[in-house]
Amino acid sequence: MISQRSWHDDWANLQVAVLGLGKSGFSVADTMVELGASVVVFAANADEHFRNLLDVIGAELVASDQPAQFTAAERSFDFAVVSPGFAPSHPLVKLLEEQGVELLTDIDLAFRLRDKTSKVAKWIAITGTNGKTTTTELTTHILNEAGYRAVACGNIGNPILDAVRDPDGFDFLVVELSSFQLHYMGSIQPLASAFLNLAPDHIDWHGSFDSYFADKSKVFENTEIAIVYNLEDSKTLEAAENADVIEGCRAIGFTTQIPPVAAIGFVEEFLVDRAFIDDRQKSAQEIATLDEIGQIGVVSKHLKSNVAAATALARAAGVESDQIRSALTSFKLAPHRIQLVARVSGVDFIDDSKATNAHAAAASLAAFDSVVWIVGGLLKGVDPKPLVQEFGSKLRGAVVIGKDTQILEALFAEVLPMLPVRVISGADVMIEAVEAAASLAQAGDTVLLAPAAASMDQFVDYADRGLKFQAEVRKLAGS
Repeated sequence: MISQRSWHDDWANLQVAVLGLGKSGFSVADTMVELGASVVVFAANADEHFRNLLDVIGAELVASDQPAQFTAAERSFDFAVVSPGFAPSHPLVKLLEEQGVELLTDIDLAFRLRDKTSKVAKWIAITGTNGKTTTTELTTHILNEAGYRAVACGNIGNPILDAVRDPDGFDFLVVELSSFQLHYMGSIQPLASAFLNLAPDHIDWHGSFDSYFADKSKVFENTEIAIVYNLEDSKTLEAAENADVIEGCRAIGFTTQIPPVAAIGFVEEFLVDRAFIDDRQKSAQEIATLDEIGQIGVVSKHLKSNVAAATALARAAGVESDQIRSALTSFKLAPHRIQLVARVSGVDFIDDSKATNAHAAAASLAAFDSVVWIVGGLLKGVDPKPLVQEFGSKLRGAVVIGKDTQILEALFAEVLPMLPVRVISGADVMIEAVEAAASLAQAGDTVLLAPAAASMDQFVDYADRGLKFQAEVRKLAGS
C-alpha cells in the first residue's frame, strides 16, 4: 500500500494506472501529473477532448481496457485509480487484483490530498438508491446560504479532485457517492454522512442485492458527528446499527412522518427538529412549513424525505434553523425530477426522467392520483412486477418504451389485462410516446415520464430523455 497521505507528501516518480477517461478519470490524471507521478490511462472509449488534454498534460493513453494491453505496457504500477464504470467482474480489474495492485477511487485520492490549501474542508457524504443528487444539492445550498463556502462534488458530475485543487479552498465538500464508488472506496472520515434509502438497483453490476447493500453501507464508516438514516427504511437503520464510527458520533433519523426523539420529520404542515435541540424529549423546533417547501417543487413524499435528510445534515454541520428555512425557500430542483412541463387540456405532463429505477418511479407514482405512465428502458436486472402491482390501480394507461418492452408488455398483460397499453419503438420513440400518452389521458390525469429504467438504450442519458419529452410536450401545448 502506498504511504502517501497528504498533498505535501512525495508523489513524484510513482507509477499510476487510471482506468477510464471521463471527467473524473481526467481529473485523476491531471492531479497525479501535477504531483509529479507517471500516469498511464487505460480507456477503450475516450472522448477526443480528454484525449487531447492528456497530450497537453503529458499523460500516456492506452486506447484499450483489456488485460493484454495492460500487460503490454510493461510497467509495474504502484496503484490504480478505478472509474465507477469498471465493474468488479471486469477482466482488467481482476488482473490488477491478482497482481496485488492497490485499487483506489478518486474519492480516496481526494481525501488524502484534501490539505492542498490551508483551508481543509470538512466532508459530508451522501448515498442512497434515490434522492442523492437532490439531497446533495440542497445540503450544499443550505451551507452556502448560511455563509459557508461549500461545493457539491463526486458522483454529481463535478470531479472531487477539481474541488480539492480549488486555490481558495472550501469549508465543506458535499460528496455524492454512488454504490460503484463505494465498492472500491477505502477509508475516509466525513463530518456527517447520510444513507437515504435502499431498493434493488445495479444488481447486474454488484452481483447481488446483499453486495449492493454492503457497498452502500460503507458511507457511514468513520463518521465523526452524525450518521443520518431513514426511519422508514429498515436497511438504512441496519447499516447505522452496524457502522463503525468515531466515538461520540450520533445516529440521527429522518422521516416524512412525526419524528421520535433524535430525528427530523413532519408534524402536520411543519418540518420539525427533535434531534439538535436541548429539550428534544418534550418538544420539537419548527424549521419550515409545507408551503415554504412547496416553493422547491411538487411536495411529494420523496421531496419531503430529501428535505428532512438535508436538514439533518445541515444541522449536524452547525447550521441554525432559521438559516435552513431561508435556504429552502430559495432552492430549486434540478431538471427532470418530478418537473411540471405543461398543462394541456387539463392534463399535467410531468418529467421525472431521473427515475431510473423502480424505487424512484414509485415515489413519482405515489404523488399522483390518475396516471398515464411512460415506462421502460434498461431494467438493469430488476423485476418491475411489484411496482406494477402496487400502483396498477392508479393507471389510466401505459406507454412502454425502451429495450425491455417485451418484459413490460407481458407484465401488463398478466397483472392489468384490461389496461390500455401502447408499445413504442423506432427512431422517433419520444414523439410517438407523448402522442400516445396524450391520446390515453383525460382531463385531471397526469402523464408521467418515470421510466423505472436506465436510458442508454435509446437516449444519451436520463437528461437527454427528459429534454426530448419536454420538447414534444411543448409542441403539443403549442398546438
